[in-house]
Amino acid sequence: MAALRLFMLLCVVFVLIVSSVSGESDASSTVDHVVGSDGSDDVKIQVEQLKAKIHSLESHVDLKTQEAKSKDDKILEKEKIIKEKADTIASLHSEIASVQKKGNSVVEEQLAKAHARAAELEKQVENLKKETELRAREKGALESRVSEAENKVREISSKLKSLKKSIDENKVKIKKTERALQVAEEELMKTKFEANAKIKELTEVHSAWLPHWLAAHVSSCQSYVETQWNMHGKPAAQLVIEKAKVKKEQVEKWAEPHVEIVKTKWIPSVKDQWFVIKSKAEPHVQSFTTKFIEVYETSKTAVSPHAIKAQEVVNSYYQEAKKFSKPHIDQVASAAKPHVDKVHGALEPYLKEVLHAYGKFVEYATAYHHEASALLALPVIILFKICSTMFSKKQQKPNRTGNTNHSRRKAKRGHAEK
Repeated sequence: MAALRLFMLLCVVFVLIVSSVSGESDASSTVDHVVGSDGSDDVKIQVEQLKAKIHSLESHVDLKTQEAKSKDDKILEKEKIIKEKADTIASLHSEIASVQKKGNSVVEEQLAKAHARAAELEKQVENLKKETELRAREKGALESRVSEAENKVREISSKLKSLKKSIDENKVKIKKTERALQVAEEELMKTKFEANAKIKELTEVHSAWLPHWLAAHVSSCQSYVETQWNMHGKPAAQLVIEKAKVKKEQVEKWAEPHVEIVKTKWIPSVKDQWFVIKSKAEPHVQSFTTKFIEVYETSKTAVSPHAIKAQEVVNSYYQEAKKFSKPHIDQVASAAKPHVDKVHGALEPYLKEVLHAYGKFVEYATAYHHEASALLALPVIILFKICSTMFSKKQQKPNRTGNTNHSRRKAKRGHAEK
């Protein structure tokens, strides 16, 4: 049917094309003949209208041909779709036939599987029943535990309430103690202020013993010395101490090899020479000591009567000065005794703090003094170490062979004692 339709359309299109071409040729010949013969304007207008109609017909024919082509394409596509659907229908019929053949066996297999599944489900139901029973038992046990836990929570809440009450009471006590401490601190500050005021009064009284101009001069000198010490003396002393420590380390490092050389080489030779000098100079020293003792005894016997006379003269003047100054001293002591007792009574509660501060100051001063004295005594210590190593009695190996010298020295001592 589709092929016949296509053939009829093609025939119609061919006939239209042939007729349009022949009509154009006839019209053009007639138009030329008429133009040639008549040459009027009406004929020209008609000719142009005919040409316009011809062009419109040609365009209409072209549109029809295009529509016919598009319809042919659609027809071809639909025929392809029809063929595909026909093929699918044939395959479905074949599958249906095969399924109908295999349907009985599949149904039997599905029934067997359904029976097995039903048995498994029954077993699962039994297991679920057992699990539900166990869960019910566990639920009862949990409920009992929950009740016990609630009881414990109630007990703990009561304990917490009691603890909160005790904590609140302790907080109140702490606040009271803090207030008491604040009051005590205020009293201590007042007492310290009073003590400072009394100390100032005492210092003023003590400075009143001196003349006013001298006390002012002494206080100004003390303040000037303190400021100069804090500004210049203290940092300079610290720098000197640090430099002295560095120099000490450098001297120790520099002196170590020299000290070892002195110990190994010079000390034994010096010991030998010293032993020789000592053995030679000992009789002269003994004779010098005997002569010095004789001169001392003679001078003592000569000077002792003159010293006794001078002591007697001075003692007489001392007794007269003592008699003259004793009443004045007693008056001053009797006048100052009540003031001293008042000062002692006022300062007695603060003596401990003063003594503690004085002890710390003494410790700091002694430590600083020890450091300074150690730095100053460093060269003396080094010389003392060298001398001690030179004249120590431990290393006397080269003198052990000199038995004759020892015996000679003992003989000389024995002779001197005789």
